[in-house]
Amino acid sequence: MTTSPPTDRQLWADAAAGNQDAFGTLFDRHAKAVYNHCFRLTGNWTLADDATSATFLAAWRRRSSVTLVHDSALPWLLTVATNTIRDERRSLRRRLSLLERLPAPDPAPDHADDVVERLDDEEQMARLLAASRDLPTAEREALALCVWSGVSYADAAEVLGIAEGSVRSRVSRAKSRLARTLTPLMIGREDS
Repeated sequence: MTTSPPTDRQLWADAAAGNQDAFGTLFDRHAKAVYNHCFRLTGNWTLADDATSATFLAAWRRRSSVTLVHDSALPWLLTVATNTIRDERRSLRRRLSLLERLPAPDPAPDHADDVVERLDDEEQMARLLAASRDLPTAEREALALCVWSGVSYADAAEVLGIAEGSVRSRVSRAKSRLARTLTPLMIGREDS
């Protein structure tokens, strides 16, 4: 004589009494239907998988406090799954709303522009140094102090031990010589 399989109500009562195998049988019976229901509600396999797990976790936790009215546990499980998804969506909306109210983070600086500028600066400086090597030492020193380092003509004259007019003359000659081989922007600013 074959015995009929236990009903969901019988399995639920056994699970409520602590029988894990009875709950496992309920899971095996209804997991696919719950999963498909969750997928239809979310349209996402991963979210459906998470919602299915959450549904059966809730069922396990509430197994002793819920009494099935019908012989099938599936309607109750599908209701729990629907509520689980609804709660997750509500929670997601709250998190997104909170994120929208937060001040925008400072954008990360784009270092690519800095790198390009540095490479350009290095290239220009290499060209300038190469051209300035052909200058007489006195002119190169005056140019480096007054134009490149921004030292006043008077201070440069004191450091070099010469008259301010001589410093101006050396800077002017250095600029003129460099202007023949380099663009004016590379030479430096005009100081009066």
